Amino acid sequence: MERHLNLIKNELGISEKRILPRFPFCYLVFRSVKDQERGESKVFEIKDISSTGMQIQVKTGKHDYHKSSTFVGHIFWVGKELEVHGKVKWVTPNRVGLEFDKGEKLSQDIQNFLSLDDAVQHLKPLHGQNYDLDLPSSLKYWLRADGPIELFVWTHNDGEFKKFQIIVYENFVEWEDIQGLKTGRLLSKRDVDTPLITEDEFVFSIDQSIDEQREELAIDFIEKIPEEFLPPQAIEFIKLKLRRR
Repeated sequence: MERHLNLIKNELGISEKRILPRFPFCYLVFRSVKDQERGESKVFEIKDISSTGMQIQVKTGKHDYHKSSTFVGHIFWVGKELEVHGKVKWVTPNRVGLEFDKGEKLSQDIQNFLSLDDAVQHLKPLHGQNYDLDLPSSLKYWLRADGPIELFVWTHNDGEFKKFQIIVYENFVEWEDIQGLKTGRLLSKRDVDTPLITEDEFVFSIDQSIDEQREELAIDFIEKIPEEFLPPQAIEFIKLKLRRR
């Protein structure tokens, strides 16, 4: 599990952007403790998270974090709770980058909290009719769990698969017709509001060559997806493109 969550340095990689749809609700939240004696707190949406840190966004009002200050609080997700603490790495008016304290116990607790098996149990098929979303016409399938864990599958006008993107925590895997397979690491994500749909701008550091650990993680994720969420032919197609050898 550690290889799933730890950041992989790739200082020579190039950065690429992707504009992808954003689900308007997130159930993975962080409640800060400003003063443990008075119990004051503020609730943030967790935009990105790994075993080393997380990016949070204030849900209402403003935050009062400052760079290099310390923090303590609790992560809540689908009935689970975890206390975390560490240092503030960067701030913007509505977002904060937090680095967890280095320690074997806390790192293990976070890895257990962010179990891929648990995340898959909370996947939502956002392409289904239960969600009133205005999706791009070429987006055939969209699976999401908070974290982020997401799968986007796009098609050509004739219905043939065009590309797919898999995001599991900070790991990114993409296949595109003609372009082939690439892997990378999620660097940042920010809101992009357009007239027709709510979107996110993702920035990825692309690996110079295929990272086999990211590739294996993507396969592990795909194999865990229930068939009622994704047709067998789509699952087999994605697995075929991921297994390059």
